[in-house]
Amino acid sequence: MERIVIVGGGTGGLVLANRLADELRAEIDTGDVRVTVVTDDTDHVYKPTFLYVPFGKKTVADAKRPVAELLDPRVEVRYDRVVAVDTDSETITVEDGNEIVGYDHLVLAMGAQLSPEEVPGLTEGGHHFYGPEGAEALRDALATFTEGHLVLSVVGVPHMCPAAPLEFVFMVDDWLRERGLRENVDLTYTYPIMRAHGMESIAEWATPLLDERNIHLETFFNPERVDPEGKIIETMEGEEMAYDLLVAIPPHAGNDLVTEAGLGDDGWVDVDKHTLEATNATDVYAVGDVADVPTSKAGSVAHYEAGVVADRIASRVRGQVPTARFDGKTVCFIETGMDEATFVEFEYGRQPQVRDPSKLVHWSKLGYNEAYWLTARGLL
Repeated sequence: MERIVIVGGGTGGLVLANRLADELRAEIDTGDVRVTVVTDDTDHVYKPTFLYVPFGKKTVADAKRPVAELLDPRVEVRYDRVVAVDTDSETITVEDGNEIVGYDHLVLAMGAQLSPEEVPGLTEGGHHFYGPEGAEALRDALATFTEGHLVLSVVGVPHMCPAAPLEFVFMVDDWLRERGLRENVDLTYTYPIMRAHGMESIAEWATPLLDERNIHLETFFNPERVDPEGKIIETMEGEEMAYDLLVAIPPHAGNDLVTEAGLGDDGWVDVDKHTLEATNATDVYAVGDVADVPTSKAGSVAHYEAGVVADRIASRVRGQVPTARFDGKTVCFIETGMDEATFVEFEYGRQPQVRDPSKLVHWSKLGYNEAYWLTARGLL
């Protein structure tokens, strides 16, 4: 029997499992293949929903569905935490009973982890919308914020959903205007490199729009410490910035399992950017945020990567030479307010062209958010 083990129940893990269940339907039904997802959470979370929670447009509950409801019944699911990966013996160790599970093909899809503790004072002094508790706390803070200096600071890169920080400042600008509060609030957006976004074309598009909205842009701004009582951000460059409400994109980290298994530095899996196969082990792949590829850490990337890996594993199971390749395809909606958005699409070596924002694209994004659960099931 060919044992395919997928570690992680996020977008990449579920899309991959469902694709494999479809492509290897006959082999699974005859008992020649088994597909297993190992995840430590019974719920699957669609993280882009959290952007809307601070504005009261969505709730945390809207972002969750039970994993079991989203997986093809041919896929076995095990709710447990993986504590070790041994690529020499082709096994993983799970926390429950310290049990060792063997594999023939292993896919790591554990995502990225938030690490606000890397910046002293950030946990106590700042808010974020990259998780359920953070999004709800920010919602409550915004509800009573009527004047002062609101700072959105991107503390480190890479981070999940690279457009989300820009989306937030454009949305909060619009949200405050709708409430007649904008003239009482100074808005600042900071980014750690010398432009407003990691992708040059998006930075060139966003910079004049920030200026038009009277959102101050501060580049090459790297917070080193936050003083929660004094409400001061201190940077590596020796600068200080006072704030009344700090919304920070916290540092992101990979997974310790990756480093311990010798699969990559800093917790990101070193992979071939086209095949998603680990460079330091055989029959090991990575999809989603944990894969070290030169493109965005976004759900659409995980989706397209999962399709490639499913095709490659299916070919290997059947004794064929895999030919599917990932070209870096990324699709991203970018909200530019509470009722307009734009859309970008790009791949390796190609900068995106940013279209004019429109209400149609905004409603298209909201429509996709509702239809996402079909994507997770492998139906879109």
